[in-house]
Amino acid sequence: MSLNIRLLTRSAAVSARTLSVRPLHTLKTSSVWTRSCWTELSSRKEHTASHRQHILSQQLSARRSLSTTAAAPQAEPQKSEKTSSNSDGEAASDSSAAKESTNHAVVSTFDLFSIGVGPSSSHTVGPMRAGKIFVQDLVEHEVLTKVASIKVDLYGSLALTGIGHGTPNATLMGLEGELPETVPTETIITRVQAMHDTNTISLNGVHRVRFNPDKDMTLHYYESLPQHPNGMRFTVFDSNGDMLATNEYFSIGGGFVVNEKTQLAHGENVFYRDNKRVADSPAAGSDAESARMAERTQQDLVTAALPFRTGKDLVDLCQREGLSIAEVVFLNELQWRSREEVIDSAFRIWGVMDDSIRRGCLSTERKLPGRLNVHRRAPNLYQNLMRGIYGSSEKGSLSSPQAPALSDGPSSAENTLSTAATAASEQESVFSASSLLKTSLTSAQRSELSGVFKHRQRARRPVLPQLDYLSVYAIAVNEENAAGGRVVTAPTNGAAGVIPAVLKYHLEFLSEDPSRDILEFLFTSAAIGMLYKRGASISAAEMGCQGEVGVACSMSAAAFAAVMGGTPAQVENAAEIGMEHNLGLTCDPVDGLVQIPCIERNALGAVKAVTAAQLALQGDGSHRVSLDQVIETMRQTGQDMMSKYKETSQGGLAVNVPVC
Repeated sequence: MSLNIRLLTRSAAVSARTLSVRPLHTLKTSSVWTRSCWTELSSRKEHTASHRQHILSQQLSARRSLSTTAAAPQAEPQKSEKTSSNSDGEAASDSSAAKESTNHAVVSTFDLFSIGVGPSSSHTVGPMRAGKIFVQDLVEHEVLTKVASIKVDLYGSLALTGIGHGTPNATLMGLEGELPETVPTETIITRVQAMHDTNTISLNGVHRVRFNPDKDMTLHYYESLPQHPNGMRFTVFDSNGDMLATNEYFSIGGGFVVNEKTQLAHGENVFYRDNKRVADSPAAGSDAESARMAERTQQDLVTAALPFRTGKDLVDLCQREGLSIAEVVFLNELQWRSREEVIDSAFRIWGVMDDSIRRGCLSTERKLPGRLNVHRRAPNLYQNLMRGIYGSSEKGSLSSPQAPALSDGPSSAENTLSTAATAASEQESVFSASSLLKTSLTSAQRSELSGVFKHRQRARRPVLPQLDYLSVYAIAVNEENAAGGRVVTAPTNGAAGVIPAVLKYHLEFLSEDPSRDILEFLFTSAAIGMLYKRGASISAAEMGCQGEVGVACSMSAAAFAAVMGGTPAQVENAAEIGMEHNLGLTCDPVDGLVQIPCIERNALGAVKAVTAAQLALQGDGSHRVSLDQVIETMRQTGQDMMSKYKETSQGGLAVNVPVC
């Protein structure tokens, strides 16, 4: 008898990189999992199977729907009335606690900041993880060896911009058992080409089956699955052509994947299918299934030490407990891993961010992949920046036959003034000799112009180190992402340059305690990202680019304000400013590539984040528009935005910039 699958729909974000640490007793009953479930819930009371089913139904009714944008933030749970019965009061307390635990915004920082490959977290990292999850399920349920062929269907945005985003290749790598954190990126193209040549694929890297990429992978350009624009379906068949198993996954942004339902043939649910443990009696089987459903759901609840649902909750929590936002996130992380693991993981995340900046600045490649023939700019920008600051090429700067010649640079203030005066004199001479002035203006008018403008001639190279460094760092990361390099979803690949750029700038020029500032920056920005993920979405397919670069700008602004000594209220204000002026930002990548306008947009997002933080730090934290109001506005704006402006390449720059 098939189970009611829709009742069992889980909305928790999943990460395939937790494969090796899943509890053994869940291996036969789980098809999706969360990194935030590393430890079982402790100190829970023993319940009978019927009571646990009652609690389960309450929890499921309180869970958010699959799409994180489906509803506005819910109101605070009302306090239950006092009753004379202790048991009734205890049940009400359990229900309230369960509702609170399933509705807060807390997820692991290391799910929000995950290491992956470019160019897109939702279109590259997510599909790769989904493929890995699917083949792992086949292994766990002893189906893999029976598979003779497989079909893959990509829907909506995954189809429309999938080629430019590398979705097909990423999906195939996941089906071959690869993970975004560890896949050898240099081998992807050759491995996919081998699939085309042999019309086969090696599922999970061990079982080769028939697969013609041109026929067995279908891109449904004008069809979307109802749950989310980024939908995909995997189906495997035996040697007779009969379906063995099928599954639908949804990549909801930032590398997070959710699963609507997993079924074997005849409607039996893979998620809870375990014939060895189900009794022959229908009643006994039903009770056993119900008990396991309740147990699994309890394991999947996030046990946050300091839960928060909204920005106001977060600020109030900090003020009540005397903690910073980063400290709140750090204490929550300790629920899932040790202090040393938390710190080491944070530094590892920053290490990958920093390395992506370095690789982008020192790259010797001249063009990015794709038909747009976009030139890499970070190497020359970085080299010119070094020369402009120090007057000569540094050991760490780049050498290139195409690089501009070295300039002598100012050796003293006197030389600088002399050079500027000479340039101004030359420009004034040219200006006054122009035919336009001679034929159209009187001598009095020419005199007026010369008197006003002669001391305002534009310098050969403006010295704006803050903007220059922020820009080159952000561009370097996103050029690496566009080239398929390894980056950190921060919170997505398309916005991967903003947070590293702002943090790098702070560490290089302002920080007095880099180790501490790295932790505070990452954990503060993560807290803000959690609020957006719960209250709206970090998927461009749902929100447009306001859900990617806009969110990254908001996260960076908050984190920069925090490391500069801002109070929780000032940090929340900085986050609000950072998003308020990104509302309505569309996602319209030209030719479906994460290049134009994505790369430059990250640079502007970094600059805007620092400006937002500076504005917030000038105040006392009180402001008219709250972060929660801005998040809700962003959600509504994303819902109202036409689909052609949400990562489909069917509008905006994508249709006005010629590809050839």
